[in-house]
Amino acid sequence: MRGYWGDASSTSSAITAEGWYRTGDLAVLDSLGYCQIVGRLKDLVIRGGENIYPAEVESILHQMEGIAEAQVVGVSDARMGEELCACVRLKLGSELTPDDVRAFCQDKVAHFKVPRYVVVVDSFPLTVTGKIQKFKLREQMELKLAITKK
Repeated sequence: MRGYWGDASSTSSAITAEGWYRTGDLAVLDSLGYCQIVGRLKDLVIRGGENIYPAEVESILHQMEGIAEAQVVGVSDARMGEELCACVRLKLGSELTPDDVRAFCQDKVAHFKVPRYVVVVDSFPLTVTGKIQKFKLREQMELKLAITKK
């Protein structure tokens, strides 16, 4: 890739001086040297100095009976920097409450990874190719929760 058409700033952010392309993926190496993609750098939530990978919390939420789909985003918070917001689409007939969802997470993740906000949604903002637009979801949640940016 030579760069982004007409966008030198994005090009210099994405391509190193040595010609490497920064994908924005976050990965970890295990003790055997295997690499696992754990999320996207721009989706990383930093809550009170703790790094939280939304994909980790989403995988827990997908195990919960009654949840059809879940997405986790960081929303602005004056004290913590960011807070977790779980957006869940329920299965037909499910009557889960936000407290039910938080209680389910309590013994499965560290306390700081339990979403402060749980919002039931009918759908998620999608691109034309069907991918979830997390940046739009984050904006929607901040509006819905009446969160002002710092």
